[in-house]
Amino acid sequence: MSIASRTDFLVIGSGVAGLTFAVKAAAYGRVTVITKDDLGETNTSYAQGGIATVIDESDSPEQHLEDTLDAGAGLCDPEIVSIVVNEGPERLRELIEWGAHFTRTGSSDALHLGREGGHSANRIVHADDATGAEVQRALMEQVRAHPSIDLHPQHTAVDLLTEHHLGQHVNRMRPDVHCFGAYVLDRTTGTVHTVQAQATILAAGGCGQVYQHTTNPPVATGDGVAMAYRAKARVSNMEFVQFHPTSLYHPDADSFLISEAVRGEGGRLYNRRGERFMLDYDERAELAPRDIVARAIDDQMKRHGDDHVWLDISHKPAEEVRRHFPMIAETCLQYGIDITEEPIPVVPAAHYMCGGVQTDAHGRTSIDQLYAIGEVACTGLHGANRLASNSLVEGLVFGHRAMQVAKDHLNDAYSPQPIPDWDHSGTEAPGEEILMTHNRDELKRVMSNYVGIVRSDVRLKRAARRIHLLYEETEAFYQEAHVSTRLCELRNMITTCYLIVRSARMRRESRGLHYNADYPESQPEEQRATRL
Repeated sequence: MSIASRTDFLVIGSGVAGLTFAVKAAAYGRVTVITKDDLGETNTSYAQGGIATVIDESDSPEQHLEDTLDAGAGLCDPEIVSIVVNEGPERLRELIEWGAHFTRTGSSDALHLGREGGHSANRIVHADDATGAEVQRALMEQVRAHPSIDLHPQHTAVDLLTEHHLGQHVNRMRPDVHCFGAYVLDRTTGTVHTVQAQATILAAGGCGQVYQHTTNPPVATGDGVAMAYRAKARVSNMEFVQFHPTSLYHPDADSFLISEAVRGEGGRLYNRRGERFMLDYDERAELAPRDIVARAIDDQMKRHGDDHVWLDISHKPAEEVRRHFPMIAETCLQYGIDITEEPIPVVPAAHYMCGGVQTDAHGRTSIDQLYAIGEVACTGLHGANRLASNSLVEGLVFGHRAMQVAKDHLNDAYSPQPIPDWDHSGTEAPGEEILMTHNRDELKRVMSNYVGIVRSDVRLKRAARRIHLLYEETEAFYQEAHVSTRLCELRNMITTCYLIVRSARMRRESRGLHYNADYPESQPEEQRATRL
């Protein structure tokens, strides 16, 4: 079915936030969901840990709030954190009503609650070690069954439509900018469609692919934040890229994630000398927040010249390990690693974008009629470092809250006529696509070498120069070539890298996920967001 030229709600992305919005908004109008790959190819699908939410009587929202604020290193918005920790349990119950199945305890059939780094209580609701896949499955069943939701996989959002496309000057200081939808590329036909919408919802996920090692799937190329920035939306806190401390180190494993829950269940970290090292960095040892654990591993690897460390849970009963981590155990066994008998080689990998498109408590951006939810958004929940398993609950909460506002503004949305169709005149099929591949590979090397877990002024300055050169080359290519998903991704990755580096150079201190060797201490006067 061809994509409609007009819709009430245009949802860009098909992870937990986008699909939650779609299911709820379908009661109020027509919903069009686009995603550049298959519907289930999202960061949500690969999330192993769980959903952090308070359902046990021994726990409290206040404790969850304090843990989140502590992990966020002074940059969380307490009001937003309070919203998420208090509304999370209701959104979880709703998800269960929609058919999501989570791990239960054997005796009482109550939900089994895991514990992860930075949490002071067991509050992680999970589906074994494949929670995201189960959440994705339940949500996809709901959207596929709803007659008011049109699903369009293999469709790439190229750019957001604003007054700029009506020939007007748009900048970030102008208060009356609107989003009218998006130009959308049908990957199967190569046709770019003009899709107008009363409300456009960015739920395009993160940007892990800008690094050489990432736990993210290939679709995570920073598309949402890059499109929003080009449309002149406000962007915040892009320097805070979370590296998951433990991805599988194996030449064929493609940075397979080893869930934080492994450490929550007693997994211990050792260097190649067999020394357990985390107590030298933090009294919480392996249960310290992710930024601390990732930097400790990075320090151990650099100090001893090693390419990985070991994560060991083999001291636990084998049947218990296999029961708690069936997918991890099976995957590691495919690479010749029996986690019930030997340690797992692990290395940090880019995992989560804590910054993003700046929003309010209902997902509204600085552009009218444009909403951002999920990983693409900077709501104020995560601050300088995301607390483990706060991402799925954030998607559920803000998918709901954005819908509450968007539905109320359908009738008064500004929708001009006509918006020009995509103009591909003067372009042709690219003669040498290898140029895109080379630029993409170089970009990933620059980010990994200069803008990783530990940074410095010299490294950031060098990265900025390289990224600017790649930008100039790619923009020249873009002006001459037919638009394609690969070309859109490269442009978006370059824009996202520019935002990360520019934000990192603005923050002259070390805080949370941003560690600059030239400014190793946190500075009270820097306890603010970076805004672009």
